[in-house]
Amino acid sequence: MRFEVLTEGVGESLEAEPDASGRLMAAVEAPVLGWRRRAHGWCRGDACVPSARAAQLEEDGRIDVVAFAEMLGDAVAVDIGAGLVATVPTPPPGSGTGEAPDFTLTGLDGVPYRLSDFRGRKVALVIWASWCGCRYDLPAWEARHRELAGHGFTVVSVALDHALDDARPWIEEAAPAHPALVDLDGVVAARYDVVNVPTAVWIDEDGRVARPQDTQVATDLFQSLNGLSADASLAALRRWVTRGDTGIGDERRGLRVPTDREQRARAHARLAVALAERGDADRAAHHRRRAAELAPRDVAIRRGLMGLLGEDPFGEAYFALRDELTAAGVPIYRPLGADTADA
Repeated sequence: MRFEVLTEGVGESLEAEPDASGRLMAAVEAPVLGWRRRAHGWCRGDACVPSARAAQLEEDGRIDVVAFAEMLGDAVAVDIGAGLVATVPTPPPGSGTGEAPDFTLTGLDGVPYRLSDFRGRKVALVIWASWCGCRYDLPAWEARHRELAGHGFTVVSVALDHALDDARPWIEEAAPAHPALVDLDGVVAARYDVVNVPTAVWIDEDGRVARPQDTQVATDLFQSLNGLSADASLAALRRWVTRGDTGIGDERRGLRVPTDREQRARAHARLAVALAERGDADRAAHHRRRAAELAPRDVAIRRGLMGLLGEDPFGEAYFALRDELTAAGVPIYRPLGADTADA
């Protein structure tokens, strides 16, 4: 049985069959998730895993696909009936400090950009979505980019959208000179543990995290809901770009790191998106529910899937989600704290 593998922007397929206990088993002679079994181990490109590590997962010339992926450090979700496997990398030990995770995404023009292309400049990685009121902030982020570009600063905006055309009108309205990218596969969301939008991450000239995931706004359109100040955000950004003042202590600079459960939720969300695009609403809804069970506090996953499944991400479904999280004591927005508006 051929499975389509949904991973970070790489098209792959997998030949496998479920066994009597429901495990998805693949022949060791064939590629498994892009890895091939050699005499000395399982290899993909220059990376190899010793055979002894995978031996316990093998049985009668076949290997347990899910267990193999988890051994390699991926979270996995499977829909056998639909012939789909989704994988999302889980953070290695020691993640969350030091260098900002790299990624490559494209904009509406199809030009690929790597985050590491901007070494030597300060970067505000601004994550938004067309299903969020923060879509109206994009022109203001562009204004900040233009104001501060001469100081060695760049905004890199990333839309968490499932289709280019969802993000297109908001990007075109902003007429950005900055790289305005779209994260169709949830790559940035997974690597930066984006649990709601808007989220901003500041990255210094050496590619290191200067200020981790922070709820920042560029306009006050929704201040009555989020309680945040665009003036304070801009003042803090100016201080960092011109003076190097991040507004936080060194002990707070590490990225928040997702748990295995949260990454598995993102894998189920990938299945939900693929199934919704196929028109299989029932299967898509099943994986959306599973994602919500695994990561109930992740607004980006739960709200981001609403539109695909016929719900209004600005309507009753969203406000029901807000009420649920508020009752559980979970903040919708997660600013790092007390920046003031003085320049």
